Amino acid sequence: MRYSYQREIIKDIVCSTKSHPTADWVYKKSKNIIHDISLGTVYRNLKTLEEMGSIKTIHHKGKIRYDGNTDFHQHFQCTKCSKIMDIDMAAEIKKNIIEQKYDFKVDDIDITIIGTCNKH
Repeated sequence: MRYSYQREIIKDIVCSTKSHPTADWVYKKSKNIIHDISLGTVYRNLKTLEEMGSIKTIHHKGKIRYDGNTDFHQHFQCTKCSKIMDIDMAAEIKKNIIEQKYDFKVDDIDITIIGTCNKH
């Protein structure tokens, strides 16, 4: 795939935050750098970045949020403020143990723990 300045900026924006932003948030940040960028361009590039494996998507309350952390990790979602945080349960979750125990080929593990953060 050929280089795209717009895609690079969008990737940098998503990867520079741990807030798991929406496309609208990324669009607003992008406008500060590329004044004539369209929302459609942001959506297309987010989709392309996901397909390339450069970012991940999280489905949360009917919206798609984006995650620049592509390392193996899980999420905590607060039911009060909708905050999404990265958590690391790697020691507790082993793909090979799951595969052996259940005779199942694991491609990915996507775990979201839903609860209330300590601010509520």
